[in-house]
Amino acid sequence: QVQLVESGGGLVQPGGSLRLSCAASGNIFAIDAMAWYRQAPGKQRELVAGITMGGSTNYEDSVKGRFTISREKGKNTVYLQINSLKPEDTAVYYCKARNRSSGVAYWGQGTQVTVSS
Repeated sequence: QVQLVESGGGLVQPGGSLRLSCAASGNIFAIDAMAWYRQAPGKQRELVAGITMGGSTNYEDSVKGRFTISREKGKNTVYLQINSLKPEDTAVYYCKARNRSSGVAYWGQGTQVTVSS
């Protein structure tokens, strides 16, 4: 089992920045990739950015250039740096980890990001 805990969300003005953190614990050696998703009210959950344990990254088109996903091996933590925030970035942001052998997905509880003046 893998446990994920997100933090770093909050209320920020348009144009501002946030850094979200996702701390993994438990059977972390089973993880081969992690990702950030978001879900806005009334919308489906969507992939924002992903990173493999080898360091390869991918981004949803609308966030390229503004969002950066990274990982800190020693702390088993994945970050999402969000710059130039827009009101449409308002959502609950979730961290996901994938089990390398079974493909099972583990999810965190989510952290709310609200962009408003």
